[in-house]
Amino acid sequence: MKNRPFRYVLLALLMSAALAQCQQLTIQTEGGKQTVLARSDIESLPHVKVATHGAENSATFEGVALKTILEKGGVEFGHSMRGKRLASCLLVEAADGYSAVIALPEIDPDFTDKQIVLAFLQDGKPLDAKAGPHQIVIPDEKRMARWVRQVTTLKIVDVQ
Repeated sequence: MKNRPFRYVLLALLMSAALAQCQQLTIQTEGGKQTVLARSDIESLPHVKVATHGAENSATFEGVALKTILEKGGVEFGHSMRGKRLASCLLVEAADGYSAVIALPEIDPDFTDKQIVLAFLQDGKPLDAKAGPHQIVIPDEKRMARWVRQVTTLKIVDVQ
């Protein structure tokens, strides 16, 4: 019985560490360099809003442009997006093991007007536990299969 308070403290510390890890985002460049951003780091970047219109519902998401997040982690766009680099993609990984791929040219404004967002608000409120703290949002995409919820890792991979 004397160890019971210690067990509660240990459990609380473990749960706190797990929650903090869920609040973090790891970005890995093609060279293997990793950058870890805390939720506060992400939310301090310039915000963008996108409206989505689905068959079931419409919503407004707020977050950070995916390109901005990747650049913060050392990923380069612009003039480097040519040749073999066009065969690189972004692997988005979630806390539950789900993953999806986005081609790098889909993120670069030199190639597209599409705005892909790492969202943390939906209709002005924080994402719920099922979706958040961060979710990929790709407006105007017919299927939301690449709208990865509970994003933990953004990793640049070479397909060749």
